[in-house]
Amino acid sequence: MATQLNVHARNIECSEAEWQARLELAACYRIFDHLGWSESIYNHISVKVPNEEGAFLINPFGLLYSEVCASNLVKIDIDGNTLDGSPWPVNKAGFVQHGLFHRRVPWAHAIVHTHTTATMAVSSLEGGLQPVNFYACNFAGRIAYHDFEGITVRSEEGERLLANLGDKKILMLKNHGPVILGRSLPEVFITHWSLQRACEVMLATLAAGKPLTVPDDVVAVHLRDLAQGGVPGTLPGQADFDAWTRRIDKIDRSWRD
Repeated sequence: MATQLNVHARNIECSEAEWQARLELAACYRIFDHLGWSESIYNHISVKVPNEEGAFLINPFGLLYSEVCASNLVKIDIDGNTLDGSPWPVNKAGFVQHGLFHRRVPWAHAIVHTHTTATMAVSSLEGGLQPVNFYACNFAGRIAYHDFEGITVRSEEGERLLANLGDKKILMLKNHGPVILGRSLPEVFITHWSLQRACEVMLATLAAGKPLTVPDDVVAVHLRDLAQGGVPGTLPGQADFDAWTRRIDKIDRSWRD
């Protein structure tokens, strides 16, 4: 059963659908912070605003993830223009990159980009993520890579980002970190959680000695059966997201403001 994101302190005028999206995104920022995936005031998680073409929500540039709440998220258009009168700026690297994917990838409802130590380290290794542990096998053949071109603030890089993404949901920016696209916030959350674990275990294995690479035929069986490991009757990542939402609610409910 999905966690009900009831109105706690609705401090802005918006549709009910937008408020629910704000609550879910604010919860996601707090979960990422709780799990140690934040990077000072940087990086981004964005989500499309329901029933509003070309509008999405993103974090206010200057706030820690622990300070993000439903009402201070910034609604911007696909070009980065503020739509809700927010006094907070938006990081150019956020709306240039995220706006591109939201504009050109119709199914990308939610997008996350982080700089965790583990994912950045693996993105900086020759060959990237390798099938050397359970979680890494989840991503065999499912990650695209893009050569590092510096901070992503130039629109002309966009076509190369899209070309390298192809039909994948994860674009690993080499020497930089992952961009994860999904049909929902819970989906990008569980993808990031699994990718983070895959990278952590791979780095620990490399530090300990020579890794055992899982054979291709075994990886194929793993990928075939992977969906059976989910909670029956739920969408990808929903049960995990709901569980972590309950956890942060016990710590601090201010994300609902």
